[in-house]
Amino acid sequence: MELLDVKGKSAVVTGAARGIGKATADLLAAQGATVARFDLEAGEGVTRVDVADEDAVNAAFAKIGKVDILVNNAGIAVRKSSLDITREEWDKQSLDQTTIQALIERELKVEVTDAQAIHPGYGFLSENADFAERVEQSGFIFIGPRADTIRLMGDKISAIRTMKKAGVPCVPGSDGAVGDNEKDVLKLAAHIGYPVLIKAAAGGGGKGMRVVHTEAALLNAVSLTKAEAKAAFGNDTVYMEKYLDNPRHIEFQVLADTHGHAIHLGERDCSLQRRHQKVVEESPAPGIPEKLRNKIGERCADACRKIHYRGAGTFEFLYQDGEFYFIEMNTRVQVEHPVTEMVTGVDIVREQLRIAAGENLAFRQKDIIWRGHAIECRINAEDPKSFIPSPGRITTWHPPGGPGIRVDSHVYTNYLVPPYYDSMIAKLIAFGDTREIALARMRIALSEMIVDGIKTNIPLHQDIMNDTYFIRGGVNIHYLHKKLGL
Repeated sequence: MELLDVKGKSAVVTGAARGIGKATADLLAAQGATVARFDLEAGEGVTRVDVADEDAVNAAFAKIGKVDILVNNAGIAVRKSSLDITREEWDKQSLDQTTIQALIERELKVEVTDAQAIHPGYGFLSENADFAERVEQSGFIFIGPRADTIRLMGDKISAIRTMKKAGVPCVPGSDGAVGDNEKDVLKLAAHIGYPVLIKAAAGGGGKGMRVVHTEAALLNAVSLTKAEAKAAFGNDTVYMEKYLDNPRHIEFQVLADTHGHAIHLGERDCSLQRRHQKVVEESPAPGIPEKLRNKIGERCADACRKIHYRGAGTFEFLYQDGEFYFIEMNTRVQVEHPVTEMVTGVDIVREQLRIAAGENLAFRQKDIIWRGHAIECRINAEDPKSFIPSPGRITTWHPPGGPGIRVDSHVYTNYLVPPYYDSMIAKLIAFGDTREIALARMRIALSEMIVDGIKTNIPLHQDIMNDTYFIRGGVNIHYLHKKLGL
């Protein structure tokens, strides 16, 4: 792959004060481009520009004039000819991952880091099959599944078909995409039985989902979900499944190497959600019999062997009336993986690295022993009542400590929380020999945690940890919505 010809061109890089933004700006400059560097914070050669401030953006671009290349956070857009960029055009910039990868893979990763492999984290690149493919085509190791596996499991329809063949129980529903014939759509819903759930085949993060309770609302719901899916994912394919009214969200962690070995690390209960976004997770799931855990876990591991899966992954299920129903697979490490690490003693990220290096799994299923209980609270920069994001500068950061307490975070005192990304700023994990001990430690940890300068959802977590029904265990995915009056 040839590098972009940037010599003599004008470039703007946002987020250029540090990290990947700074390295990209340095690379463009080294290749002969004239680079204007913008960031929320001023620095050496960096102009402070808040892209949420329309006047500031327009003023900054007015000083530059014409721009050939815009590196907008994680994405880059290259224009065939120079032109003036207005705030409206700024907002319309798309993320061209292929182009940014052309910079990263041939120069940035090698010259700046001497990297041999790329770990995508658990953001949007982690399940981007095109990104995984380009990484490996460029001679690097992608720390995750193969691109074809990501594509297979990323499409919900093909994922469900694959899991059915592998013997994994699935939610009753359509065996494929919902077609355009209205009579067939109505007949399908009647056969499944109302209420039904219309879901985007390429969906995720709670987008592209709509519950339909009556035949009269069905066709309009299908049309709206298709439009939403097309706008969000570039794919308007939707499918239909039975809507379960009282389920819990329980997922199984798996690890698989390139030598045909696969194991499961048990389950996590992620039922406390707001608008399909997880808020609290715990392991093991309260009330799940060990025999059932092992049965479903082994089916997940066996499915991994059958599809030649590689790396860490998560099988997500709805659990109702003692039955598990597969809904999707996440082909990456999950945000909530620490609770599984705490109860199994397995470092999941370390195993990802070993698998990517071609090594055998360090464990066999008989080696996995579950001990104690772990709970994770996602600490978000948001109002605990309105849930409006709360970006800004953290004036005091004091994480808790003590036996069984773990804090995963990137923030620090004087850190500026930007308004552009997910609002999570930390994960607070509490472990104990029993669930009761883990809950008690979490309550103390939340009371000790200090984050000044912005609002956080710590008060919400304190409320949850003292909630009678949550303490009892086994609440469903609708419980937090009802509790909050949403």
